[in-house]
Amino acid sequence: MIPGLNPNGPDKRLLDEGRRTRAMSWIMAIMLFLTVLAGALGLGMFAATSQLDRQLSGRLTVQIVEPVASLRDAQAAAMVRELARLPGVATVREVDRAHLAELMRPWLGDAGLDPDLPMPAMIDVEARGGDFAAIERAARRIAPSARVDRHAQWLSPVRSFLSTMSWLAVGLMLLIAGATAAVVLLSARAGLDTHRDTIEVLHMLGSTDIQIARLFQRRIAFDTLTGGLAGTVAGLALVWLLEARLSAVGSEMLGGVALQQRDWFLLVLLPLGFALLATVAARIAVLRALGTRL
Repeated sequence: MIPGLNPNGPDKRLLDEGRRTRAMSWIMAIMLFLTVLAGALGLGMFAATSQLDRQLSGRLTVQIVEPVASLRDAQAAAMVRELARLPGVATVREVDRAHLAELMRPWLGDAGLDPDLPMPAMIDVEARGGDFAAIERAARRIAPSARVDRHAQWLSPVRSFLSTMSWLAVGLMLLIAGATAAVVLLSARAGLDTHRDTIEVLHMLGSTDIQIARLFQRRIAFDTLTGGLAGTVAGLALVWLLEARLSAVGSEMLGGVALQQRDWFLLVLLPLGFALLATVAARIAVLRALGTRL
């Protein structure tokens, strides 16, 4: 237990005496549950964006559209040899026709296996810090009709969506944190109004505003921590279940959404962060109210 947070101490009677009337723990459980979900979404989207950047950085595809099969194959072989010589090019490989036919099967069916069906030659290139303009010039020298597509360019809408979802999750977490602070302020002010007579007696006995504020902030911090732990456990369980479902899908892109060990650690720390936020908010609210109203 955190030092100073005694659920059975004298501060217990200052806020929400009955279990039925004290909703602070339940509210914080809901807040932390939503925060864990938003945090997991944000961390997962950031991880997926980073993985997408690593996979697409320097990746491009060269298409050779030539109806004459012999000329197309000759251009493809020359393209592989020429691009492999360029500085910064890590790997160059031609995608075989069988693989292309598999990719086209959803649209063409078994007709994609027809040897007479004209199909462009596809060459995958991975460049690490290479000059993309030089790669494009080399490709056009060998095949003037060649088309060079950078993976990062045609997948930029996907990356933009992942980035948008990441920052949306961050915004949701900030909104929930603000709502939590507002709930703490209302709870502290309600406690002051309810126990005004008791606080006046404490003042006459020599208690200072800071000592009274500590009683409130300890009670609120304890309720926040206990409720937050329950909400965090429920949220982590749901995140683990969703992550297991994503792993079962077997998608390489969806697999990038999986949380790392550090991400789980950050989510576990959320109840402590919210307890600290509630403590500071309660202290500020109580001290201001005592200084102006009591």
